[in-house]
Amino acid sequence: MSHPVRSITHRFPGIPTLEGAGVHLKRSFSNTEIPMFDPFLLLDRFDATNPADYLAGFPWHPHRGIETVTYVLDGQVEHGDTLGNSGIIGAGDVQWMNSGSGIIHQEMPKVSPGGIAGFQLWVNLPAKQKMSTPAYRGLTAGDIPEISTEAGSRVKVVAGTFDHVEGPVRGIPVDPTYLDVRLPPNGEFEFPAPSGYTVFGHSIDGAGSFSGTDTAPVAAGETVLFGSGGPVRARASDRGFRFLMVSGRPLHEPVAWYGPIVMNTNDELVTAARELRSGDFIKEKRAINEE
Repeated sequence: MSHPVRSITHRFPGIPTLEGAGVHLKRSFSNTEIPMFDPFLLLDRFDATNPADYLAGFPWHPHRGIETVTYVLDGQVEHGDTLGNSGIIGAGDVQWMNSGSGIIHQEMPKVSPGGIAGFQLWVNLPAKQKMSTPAYRGLTAGDIPEISTEAGSRVKVVAGTFDHVEGPVRGIPVDPTYLDVRLPPNGEFEFPAPSGYTVFGHSIDGAGSFSGTDTAPVAAGETVLFGSGGPVRARASDRGFRFLMVSGRPLHEPVAWYGPIVMNTNDELVTAARELRSGDFIKEKRAINEE
């Protein structure tokens, strides 16, 4: 049985926000949108050319219970974490980090002639994996396959499968698909989203529309949440259309959220805060020191 084309149910223009040590960004959705985007928790877009708006970066801070996905479009971000990972996330690169039981990391943009641009997405972990061993995936632009069509469309597959091409990020509990889609002027696109999955899009630049009952053009910087159904269909304007297309399996679990820590109960948040104060937050570091 076929499912109808999904329609846009909500639109989010992005709210200017200061984050980290003073980075100017736009927040599409966060804890006030729970559980609309389940299993996704937050989407931030950073896009600045003035170093004063981004150079302070995101100094050392903790995470627990989530996966953080940093996708850099332009510029460079220097990173490091308590697992010993460090390096540069450059244009087209992706950092997909599972914070699990606890990690402390930093992400510090570097001065670039064209500034810095990209996204950070938070993906929730199921209760049974919130205290799992942290894991880090660092992908360069060359690691991410890109599908090109004769009509001029290009689709980068970070996670999930599209047109029989599988992205390099695999084994994520919520079975996400993460695509960067570029359509030429008046180009068309169809994403066969699984029934029952949450699906949203974010317009990077250009303009376009999605099929369904709400076909008003989607402006650059706008995030749209789709309702239930089957595929998502898009059509570019005569200026072309670039957008993120993201889907995932909802968890349908309670969410307890405080700052960079997302658990299922308030008691778990209290435990995390206590462990941060006592020095017991980083389980992997403690295990290494005890060997």
